[in-house]
Amino acid sequence: MSIALKNLPREEPFAPGHSACQGCGPAIVLRMTFKALRPDETAVVAFATGCMEVVSTIYPFTAWRIPFVHLAFENVAAAASGIESALRALERKGLFKSKKKVHVIAFGGDGGTFDIGLQALSGALERGHKFLYICYDNEAYMNTGIQRSGATPFAAWTTTSPVGSKIPGKPQFKKNLVGIAAAHEIPYAATASPAFWADYIRKVRRALDADGPALIHVLCPCPLGWRFDPSMTIDVARLAVETRFFPLYEIENGRKYRITFKVPRPKPIMEYLKLQGRYRHLTRPEYSDLVKRLQEAVDSFYHWLEHMEKATSDL
Repeated sequence: MSIALKNLPREEPFAPGHSACQGCGPAIVLRMTFKALRPDETAVVAFATGCMEVVSTIYPFTAWRIPFVHLAFENVAAAASGIESALRALERKGLFKSKKKVHVIAFGGDGGTFDIGLQALSGALERGHKFLYICYDNEAYMNTGIQRSGATPFAAWTTTSPVGSKIPGKPQFKKNLVGIAAAHEIPYAATASPAFWADYIRKVRRALDADGPALIHVLCPCPLGWRFDPSMTIDVARLAVETRFFPLYEIENGRKYRITFKVPRPKPIMEYLKLQGRYRHLTRPEYSDLVKRLQEAVDSFYHWLEHMEKATSDL
């Protein structure tokens, strides 16, 4: 499926005028998401508490031009399941008619997805509800003070994984959210980046067309929490992919793997790390072993993806 700028819809369901920070990665991703809708489609949005819920729905204002439901951290996937089930039931009884096909799209940050909402998400995926879940991942609880989450990478600084003489940043590695979703054998799961807009829009389109639940995990750089200049959001997002730190791939039916942007000659991860204040300590010589360990983990996972792509190519 090719994506051309001239073919993208002009409508903006997520309107300007919200209060997101300059250079906000999630705000960029929200706009991109709805560029995947066809002219005869619309959406109901279920949104977990988090940065983008706060900045887009400060009472009495809203930046949403389509139906929007604000949920708690833990239950957005459950609510999306209910909305999807209700729409099917109303259509079946002839009580709901729409000129456009209605999709259910749920959004949650990394805190509300990797951690607090994981149980509800797992239940919704297991039950097979047809909706798209998008995790906008800025790798910490940015809305409440930059605390570490299950998505925070190894050795990153946060307010609850500070850099000190004993613990140099977060000691654990990041969860594999797409792997967890794929283990439910759902029709479609993928990673994405705002720096590769056509890849992201294509994946949203594939997810909406899937016959069942779909999940997209999109990396969303946060200038405030990651400590970089707001003008560099897309540059940082691109380097995450070009260093293989955040590879772009998709999984169909829990089995078939495909890398959607191959990186045969990756840049060293330090090119990515040095742009961010949360990794400033890793530029010092005494932390070279941590950088080496992180580089080895990045390379190992990418090589595993290559192996899985090759092993499942005939499926």
